[in-house]
Amino acid sequence: MHLTRPARRAALVVHVCVGVGWLGLTVGLLTLGIAAAVTESAVTAEAAYRAMKIFGDWLVAPLSVLSLLSGVVLALGTPWGLVRHRWVLTKFWLTLAATGVSVVVLRSRIDHAAAAVDSGGPVGAAATDLVVAPAVATALYVFLTAVSVLKPWGLTRHGRRVRETARPAGGADRSGLRAGTASDGPAP
Repeated sequence: MHLTRPARRAALVVHVCVGVGWLGLTVGLLTLGIAAAVTESAVTAEAAYRAMKIFGDWLVAPLSVLSLLSGVVLALGTPWGLVRHRWVLTKFWLTLAATGVSVVVLRSRIDHAAAAVDSGGPVGAAATDLVVAPAVATALYVFLTAVSVLKPWGLTRHGRRVRETARPAGGADRSGLRAGTASDGPAP
């Protein structure tokens, strides 16, 4: 079942906006984490960790979950499918993992750092975690964006089977393209 053109466009706009928001949030968390880790000022570090807590509490879960859900809606509601193309499947699994890590691990590290500064104690290993995690996440989201734009790797085995069963006699698939002429790579 495919989305109507207006629904597909709306879902795509939501997915892009949420993805850009998640990337921006991660860059912001990285900036705050670096500022807190390198500053000589306890006041600046405290402010950075408290700001991270606000972002973590209000934005990490909604943006990551909405990115995952809007991607699944697009995959299932368009000819790309969720398991037909390797790039879509790769994006799904990486986004699912990033969502889980963001919601469970990153937020707990942020909460630990904020609690430590509230109590006047040391942040400890959370300071390093709050630089490394957003740095890795930023690289991952840039990679996922590139995959969305470039659409590499072609069809999965399932996608090739679907293409073969959908192709009528004469070698053209439902789109009217002969095998090997589609933008997703050569025919199997």
